Amino acid sequence: MAGRVRSLTLGAAVFTLLASTLMLAHPTAAAAPRQPLSQGGVVEVTGGQGDWQLTVDGEPYTVEGLTWGPPVAQAAQYMPDVASLGVNTVRTWGTDATTAPLLDAAAANGVRVIAGFWLQPGGGPGSGGCVDYVNDHDYKGEQLAAMNQWVTAYRDHPGVLMWNVGNESLLGLQNCYSGTALEEQRDAYAQFVNQAAEEIHAVDPDHPVTSTDAWTGAWPYYQEHAPALDLLAVNSYGDVCNIQETWTQGGYDRPYILTEGGPAGEWEVADDVNGVPDEPTDIEKRDGYRQAWECLMGHEGVALGGTLFHYGLEEDFGGVWFNLLPGGERRLAYYEVAELFGGAAPGNSPPEIRDLTVGGDRTAVPAGQPFTLGVTVTDPDGDALTYEAMLSGKYVDGNGALVPAQATRTGEATLEVTAPSRPGTWKVYLFARDGQGNVGIETTSIRVVPPTVPGTDIAEGKPTTASSYQAQGDGAPFLPSYATDASMETRWASDWSDPQWIQVDLGEVTDVDHVQLVWESAHARSYQVQISDNGTDWRTLHEVTEGQGGAETFAVSGSGRHVRVLGTARGTGWGYSLYEFGVYRS
Repeated sequence: MAGRVRSLTLGAAVFTLLASTLMLAHPTAAAAPRQPLSQGGVVEVTGGQGDWQLTVDGEPYTVEGLTWGPPVAQAAQYMPDVASLGVNTVRTWGTDATTAPLLDAAAANGVRVIAGFWLQPGGGPGSGGCVDYVNDHDYKGEQLAAMNQWVTAYRDHPGVLMWNVGNESLLGLQNCYSGTALEEQRDAYAQFVNQAAEEIHAVDPDHPVTSTDAWTGAWPYYQEHAPALDLLAVNSYGDVCNIQETWTQGGYDRPYILTEGGPAGEWEVADDVNGVPDEPTDIEKRDGYRQAWECLMGHEGVALGGTLFHYGLEEDFGGVWFNLLPGGERRLAYYEVAELFGGAAPGNSPPEIRDLTVGGDRTAVPAGQPFTLGVTVTDPDGDALTYEAMLSGKYVDGNGALVPAQATRTGEATLEVTAPSRPGTWKVYLFARDGQGNVGIETTSIRVVPPTVPGTDIAEGKPTTASSYQAQGDGAPFLPSYATDASMETRWASDWSDPQWIQVDLGEVTDVDHVQLVWESAHARSYQVQISDNGTDWRTLHEVTEGQGGAETFAVSGSGRHVRVLGTARGTGWGYSLYEFGVYRS
């Protein structure tokens, strides 16, 4: 059942709406409370080809789990909630001296742990930490010693389910090597994983060993080089439903578990109109968890369960994409996991956002100027709702943090939101909260562009010089002329010191009415815009002492042949950098 649908436009200011119809919630049927685990058990992979089973002390065990996100210090706080969802397993990426509180909290709540060991280059695409698995015997020896140390320390802990060596390193090696060298490294890595599995088995014969990678294309390496692994493992999101086919085609002789999974990730979805990944809605994400789980468990006798991604608390770009509890608030996927695993989620349900729109052309929103944001939201329980709009510059500067937007309610279905001052493609987030610990989140994108300036840019293509420019670095050289080439794809960048200047020769004495500066992240905090007839004697047209960067446009009044920007204090630790330096005459 649904409450009344309201069309709202929402922002950083909080607005409250009381739905007129109060509906009763439908609590999920609860599984029997989990009993604490008091002693270590014998965990085995039993059965044969296509008819495998995981057992704990001889009893069948299907991994029904989540990946673990909160700090270990908060394990006792959050593990009861994990168990209440019906979860019997959590997965980690690292095991060391800090792991004991997590294992203790898990066991106290009847939950077991897939205890991971991190290896470089972990994390797949974009990860760092290149290692030479063919020749770096010191690194491999150090990692084996650490694994043996912590397996010995925790092998008798009742919270341990199995050991997991590495995470997406076979894929990540492509960031370090190519061609024949890449294949040699991947073979050597798989052989090292096998050695690790053999040594772990010698120390702890009572728990299985697996190794995770990001795609089933890693499995042939394990098939050939790592016979000591008891089972395979894979991280897969939008492609989960193809795992069974690739396992069958590969002719593998071991079962597998899913060690990360859920709705489609950033790397799997189509781009939106602004050229950035089109993030699924909360409803689509909820449905993605069910689809992933049903596809996984449809591979009977081979798929032994999995840990869905992610029981995390971060409220940033990645946290909104995947976390069940961003900011500690429950969203639709949280309730879906509880239903999948037979848990007991709270009876009150999150708001459901059905539509989020940007008024006008969202591919060309002027920097620092207002745009409208509208949404249609349903609250199943008729709760009073509050709303917040947030922004992320993930696709502008790589910073995934969310920051509040400046917004004003302008009507029942419209909110006026101030666009960021910095051009680029920004993510816009709407949070709808019901006051019961639940949140609905919807996202869209806007492309912020420099605002239109009246008149003609008389600096475009004119001779431009600077006190310095960066000749080296990724994308270099950053020439002064790039600031007057009418392209947002190029920029000038100075040395990392004060003061610095850039100036343009207009060719003749000319009236100047406006100046527009479009800064890269390396902007000026204090600067002057000056004009000169001869390039030597300067008059100040405009002065800024608290510059914030982005696109800065201001009216001036003066005439001269040369116009310059004199930076006296940088806004960052870098130099000064301008995409565009426009000088306009009406």
